[in-house]
Amino acid sequence: MSYDITPVIELPFSAAYDVQHSRACLEKHRDGLRRHLSDLREQQLARRALAMAGEPRQVLDLSRTAGRFWNTLAEHPTREIIAADDSVPALDVAMHYYAPQLGGRIRPLRTSAFAIDLPDGSVDSIFCMDLLHRAGEPDLRLALLRELHRVTRDTLIVSLWVDGNYQAWRRQCRHRRRLLDGEELAPTRFVLPRATADAEFAGAGFRIVGHLDFLPLHSMRRVYVLRRA
Repeated sequence: MSYDITPVIELPFSAAYDVQHSRACLEKHRDGLRRHLSDLREQQLARRALAMAGEPRQVLDLSRTAGRFWNTLAEHPTREIIAADDSVPALDVAMHYYAPQLGGRIRPLRTSAFAIDLPDGSVDSIFCMDLLHRAGEPDLRLALLRELHRVTRDTLIVSLWVDGNYQAWRRQCRHRRRLLDGEELAPTRFVLPRATADAEFAGAGFRIVGHLDFLPLHSMRRVYVLRRA
């Protein structure tokens, strides 16, 4: 498989996405009833978010999900889908599993989310799952959001882990116990205060159209639909 190539900005977790890891990420959502139901709920949220965004015709998928949402994105019969990742193994695995059944509707693009190899305002919407909550530093999130703002001409669909729910409270309690036990924590995923998320979206030039919670008051996972202000 050949790809359009742009110089890659390496993220801390990018090196982990070899073929084996990418296959494991894809297969885990098919493993057991609980994960199957979780995946169904996530696909439902994706459909609702796309509808909230006005059913965009051109979508850039920047999700770290090994193509897991491609079938849902392709349910709109005329939608053009650009599937971007900075990992060639992740793209290879996703294209192997999903692209054949989608009849060539997926255009793969190897690129960094921080330097997307597309012109300004080149897509109707960007679909960005399981990426922003991996950025722990505000400057990193703002750089990513500004690049997404540059490339989309209209909307951004993005998932985050936010506070104000049971899972976030339990995670905070667990981290405190580990710190008291003398453990050194090096998290790779981060919970963001909702007020901070609102401010960072505005600072990058977006306004919030709406949000969707995986399980209200319980789950950290929230999907936002944003529009260029």
